[in-house]
Amino acid sequence: MRIVSLLPSATEIVCELGLGNDLVGVTHECDHPHFVANLPKVTRTLIPHDASSRHIDALVRERLKTQRALYTLDMVTLGRLAPDLIVTQALCDVCAVAEAEVTAAACSLPRRPNVINLEPMSLEDVFNTLRAVGVAAGVPGRAEVVVSDLRRRIDAVAARSERIVDRPCVVLLEWLDPPFSCGHWSPELVRLAGGDEVIGRAGQPSRTLTWEEVVDARPDVLFVACCGFSLQRTLVDVAGITARTGWANLPAVRAGRVYVTDGNAYFSRPGPRLVDSLEILAHALHPDLHPLPQVLSAAMRLMPAELGAGKVVGA
Repeated sequence: MRIVSLLPSATEIVCELGLGNDLVGVTHECDHPHFVANLPKVTRTLIPHDASSRHIDALVRERLKTQRALYTLDMVTLGRLAPDLIVTQALCDVCAVAEAEVTAAACSLPRRPNVINLEPMSLEDVFNTLRAVGVAAGVPGRAEVVVSDLRRRIDAVAARSERIVDRPCVVLLEWLDPPFSCGHWSPELVRLAGGDEVIGRAGQPSRTLTWEEVVDARPDVLFVACCGFSLQRTLVDVAGITARTGWANLPAVRAGRVYVTDGNAYFSRPGPRLVDSLEILAHALHPDLHPLPQVLSAAMRLMPAELGAGKVVGA
């Protein structure tokens, strides 16, 4: 089978199912596992490479008005690859090629491929996307094995979290300029990790916040995982919020419990590495209770001396 993936999480799902050799094309953003970087790219972005977070947000809002995505297909490459299966998404209106464009492209190919749309809103939905891809690719049994293994890891974290008496109030932010709450599966991850997400709602989209909402939430822990951003890119924006009114008085800042991680690799990709995200988050919230697997890097903890205005290390 010849498979084309139109989003990074789908690429990771395909590879987790043992179908990496069947991948013939991926997006310009697919970077895991490492070998996919060498595959033909079937998408390109309309976002300038040096755009600020505020500029990206403005581009997204403008595109939402016109129902146009910020990514587009390379039809010449797609036609040359002649896929049997295209895995895409209908979850986000702007972060991947628009569903209508994918459908039209599939219809225009000489040999029409099967198109599967993934739209997970929760961990259980993510498991179902794994199963759906497994069925579409002819490996349903393998998908069940993968799901079983992921559930085992989740259950291990959840069982340890049941022993927690005092759960910290957590705010997990998916964007900083402007601030966005977490949503979809992330509040569920916070609960499983032993915290209480006080702004984001499980199974609901993330939403734009005012900075005052963050301050009023008085989080014991502030966890930053910017959608599509690496750790180093996120630190640039963290430096920009440390001068805001109320920052210094946040309980999380006063206690040195501000954490930053690679949202692009983990929390914003609804695939197998959401379980990695859970383990990273659980270790940050309760390091004495939740050990961090050796293959993972801990979230970066910003200490009080580093959290003054414009002083974030690594920014």
